[in-house]
Amino acid sequence: MDSNFFGLSAYHVLLAGCGVVIVVAYWLPRYFSGREPAASGLLILGGLAAFGILPGVPEAITPLDSPLIWQYASEFAVIIALFGTGIRIDKVRGTGLWSPTIRLLAIAMPLCILAIALLGMAAGMTLAGAILLAAVLAPTDPVLAADVQVGPPLEGGEHPIRFALTTEAGLNDGLAFPFVYLGIFFVSATSGFGDWIGEWFSLYVLYKIGIGTLMGVVAGWVLGRILFALPRSNPLANTGSGVIALAGVLLTYGFTELVEGYGFIAAFFMGLMLRRKEADHEYHARLHSFSEALEHAVTAILLVMLGGAIPALLPYLEWSHALIGIGLIFLVRPASGMLAMVGTPLSLKQRGVVAFYGVRGIGSIYYLAYAGAQLELVNEGELWATVAFTILLSTIVHGFSAGSMVWAATHDEEGKET
Repeated sequence: MDSNFFGLSAYHVLLAGCGVVIVVAYWLPRYFSGREPAASGLLILGGLAAFGILPGVPEAITPLDSPLIWQYASEFAVIIALFGTGIRIDKVRGTGLWSPTIRLLAIAMPLCILAIALLGMAAGMTLAGAILLAAVLAPTDPVLAADVQVGPPLEGGEHPIRFALTTEAGLNDGLAFPFVYLGIFFVSATSGFGDWIGEWFSLYVLYKIGIGTLMGVVAGWVLGRILFALPRSNPLANTGSGVIALAGVLLTYGFTELVEGYGFIAAFFMGLMLRRKEADHEYHARLHSFSEALEHAVTAILLVMLGGAIPALLPYLEWSHALIGIGLIFLVRPASGMLAMVGTPLSLKQRGVVAFYGVRGIGSIYYLAYAGAQLELVNEGELWATVAFTILLSTIVHGFSAGSMVWAATHDEEGKET
């Protein structure tokens, strides 16, 4: 008989621990709220409780030593989430419908990047590290912001607040990428600013954004034809399988990246364009359900692992770094969001909700892991500690308040949607 029959395998401990934390995180909030629980904060805290105290575990899963694992897992989660975000949007036309979204992207996002970069340098980071941190924390998260976004396909919920936050999250993940590359250029540049800024703007801003948008629109149209029109006698939409969503978005993302476009932008526009084909067909709901299940599964594991890695990142977290996350959540995003909302038809309360609920999450993990895999970062430990702290703070503050606050802002005193 094997004398090690009851020996503990670290891998199996991780699997069992993830399972326990995920069940508890989704189950426990139901004792305190009648709404669907916001589990993201509890997943991180549960990972910290389950794995943070086990010797060697935080160091084994820290993104400092294994950035590629975090990069690929978070990349997959964001791709699926962006596609699902596009699929959820029932309508894309309406007077002033996109105005809040454009303002959030064109005004609030650049202001957030500028403010966080300044805070990063004030905290002692290099210029390149501060720019990279600002870019990493710039995008709001399409994965963790379900409570503030529109409902599934065909279920409505297209209130202007939810529409603005949904479309912002769908687009700014891709639009943050040029600023990530800007930080990378600053880190790796061996020549003067003027020698590479033209390449950055023409290739990493204009070309990649344009190609990503084009590829997403074309792929959505083509997949829509394949699903709903070809062959007419027996289209794929007659099947019950949502795996086509996965196949389509992987094809779109991969091909877009091969032609040097931003795959995140393509994934969102593919879902948005596909949704326009046979817009009232029930198959869209099946596609969304399948992609949402994948997204939640990968995200839950990532958040538990992030919690487990926190003890290995804590030595790098100074008060100045924590203040960056606190400032972003409670001051920078709300102030820039309120400024961006000036001139929109939203009420003051509604503007406040849009400005405040800029959830940070999986997208930030991906961007920092991507940068860490590309080159040696001077402030890598500080960057990861700051990002992990900000995500934890965001999931707690935004996650536990979003459901009730957004509901109150979208309904009148009699409970009717405004």
